[in-house]
Amino acid sequence: MTQSPIAAHDVAPEDVATISRQTSIYVYEAPVRMWHWINAAAILTLCLTGYFIGSPPPSMQIGEATDQFVFGYIRFAHFAAGWVLAIGFLGRVYWALVGNHHARQMFYVPVWSAHFWAEVWFEIRWYLFLAREPKKYVGHNPLAQLAMFFFITLGVGFMIVTGFALYAEGAQEGSLPHDLFGWLIAWVQNTQRLHTLHHLGMWWIVIFMIVHIYVAIREDIMSRQSIVSTMISGHRTFKDDRPD
Repeated sequence: MTQSPIAAHDVAPEDVATISRQTSIYVYEAPVRMWHWINAAAILTLCLTGYFIGSPPPSMQIGEATDQFVFGYIRFAHFAAGWVLAIGFLGRVYWALVGNHHARQMFYVPVWSAHFWAEVWFEIRWYLFLAREPKKYVGHNPLAQLAMFFFITLGVGFMIVTGFALYAEGAQEGSLPHDLFGWLIAWVQNTQRLHTLHHLGMWWIVIFMIVHIYVAIREDIMSRQSIVSTMISGHRTFKDDRPD
């Protein structure tokens, strides 16, 4: 039986002995996994409610307007999910500092490493069906690390800042959101421009979610290593323990 090599640059020192003994490696700690699924639910809620906030549904025609609170519920769900996203993001930053090697991957990109960019190029070729065999990675592969940094670390950070800046307008001067983020309204000159940037950021995240789900399922099937189940159990399992 043979097993494809695991990229050396992606292996933390504590993983080395494990790799030599078994094909299942503990990668993502419980706080990372919890954040992943809570973050996914919050983003889905924000995208759905944010779309309706930008393109409001038709008003209900049954009963008096004072008896309806449909748009109010939509806004409430959006604001609540926004707080969940922001608090979860701060918690994720904290765990990047105290967690294992893999918890820090999405917060940096080794742009100085020629080897990293060579691996990114290989992964692009693999996803385009131009490479015959996949490489094995304990954590994120280099292309995934790059995507997570730009779409999640920077993208979600951008949405949190612009979202709270828009929230600050309604909270008005003297509120905590206005004190922390109100400056952004003046910086972009008007709230309509801020709304547009926030709305474009939503589509940025939607595109990432679609690609992320496709790639995770594709890798689970084609690369013979667990992807989806890893974010449930925390273990990356390499499925090459079969006769060639």
